[in-house]
Amino acid sequence: MTTKIFAGQLFDPLTESLKTNQLITVSRPLGIILDVQPFEEIDWNNQTDDVEVIDLRKLTLSPGFVDTHVHMFLHSYEEASWTDQLTKESLAERTIRATVHAKKTLLAGFTTVRDLGTEGAEDADIALRKCVSGPNPIIPGPRLFIASRAIISSGSYGVEGISGAVVADGVDECIKAVRQQAGTGADWIKIYVDYRSRTRMAPTSTSIPAKSFPNFTPEERQAMLEEAHRRGLKVAIHCTNAWDTFLCKPGNFRVDSLEHGMNLLLGAKDEREEWSRMRRLELSHVSWTPTLSIVWKQHLQNPQENGPWDHASRAFKKALEMGLDNITTGGDTGPSPHGENALELILMKRLGAPWSKVLRWATFGGWQCLKRMGWDEDNLVGKGIKEVGENDMAFGVIQPGWAADTRTVDGEVEEFEKAVKSVEFVMKNGRIWKENGLFVESV
Repeated sequence: MTTKIFAGQLFDPLTESLKTNQLITVSRPLGIILDVQPFEEIDWNNQTDDVEVIDLRKLTLSPGFVDTHVHMFLHSYEEASWTDQLTKESLAERTIRATVHAKKTLLAGFTTVRDLGTEGAEDADIALRKCVSGPNPIIPGPRLFIASRAIISSGSYGVEGISGAVVADGVDECIKAVRQQAGTGADWIKIYVDYRSRTRMAPTSTSIPAKSFPNFTPEERQAMLEEAHRRGLKVAIHCTNAWDTFLCKPGNFRVDSLEHGMNLLLGAKDEREEWSRMRRLELSHVSWTPTLSIVWKQHLQNPQENGPWDHASRAFKKALEMGLDNITTGGDTGPSPHGENALELILMKRLGAPWSKVLRWATFGGWQCLKRMGWDEDNLVGKGIKEVGENDMAFGVIQPGWAADTRTVDGEVEEFEKAVKSVEFVMKNGRIWKENGLFVESV
């Protein structure tokens, strides 16, 4: 079956511009875009009965948004702490919650996400990914890239008896942990390269518990990177302070995605050193997910002068000043509420990013980060290929051969906060999940 979408405006992330009166033709069985071209009013009036027509002539259509940092098996820390969720909620409860989170995320217009760790829910994300995938998914949810269980070192993450991740010490164990996650079915490897490992000092210290320390030796880090890349897996690192150790020199392996990085500029002697640090990040081509949302939420609960929000926002503003473009939108959604993923885009705009740049990062930028190692355009459906797996499809741009993942950006894009939060229409993989602002039941 073919669907034709008449859009009053279409956002193109490649040119960061809006195109007027665009007709998008979709193959629902294949879940891809067949054609994009301008339309005249005569085209609207000359439709045949065998084609489904969607009238979005008064709305702006965008590629579906991408959240590159979520935790589907966590819910807001305002409802329950991380410790309580891992110790008081059963795996069954947490999995049921995850299905609800998946639906909320999709209906918020985020058609693809990357889950960077189940946080003690074992490998339940493998089954969740299966349940939201394909032309007839069991439950509604976004295209899901997963890291399953993150990798940590002893004593660095969690509470007594509960780690929330895979513990690995020494080169051999680190390699083994990567192999285990690859065998489990992970799309990504997530490594906590630093963390607040001395939180139990809190009764006698105010500074040490909040400080992040390196979790792995250089040899352990390099072993994990090499093993992951050898198996075709990209690597994301949780990192606040030790980020520079992973922007490797030429000839070495480098990570693919830097998560958080709120202290990118902390300790820099002067503006020249700040410039040098951000320049290295730019030249590394590592995707940076600044996770402004979770830092902002924590700031609202516990405002601190010269605290994490000040550091994070200053680093992001410096990136804007220098024109960095290897940025993605991921809010560490989970600890902050699912379905409110657009907060990350809103904060980026408030800190000075142009709306068109933010929408590019939220669409094509997500694709650039998440696409599999070795992917090229020969993988597109229609180039001698009849069908590919959902996570092999290209997404983030509305153009022929790419996934039919779309959403509306309602109102005028200049009224950015309202535009990205209000969603009238959502299509994922050629299937309509939201129309006229309402959830569309399975048909």
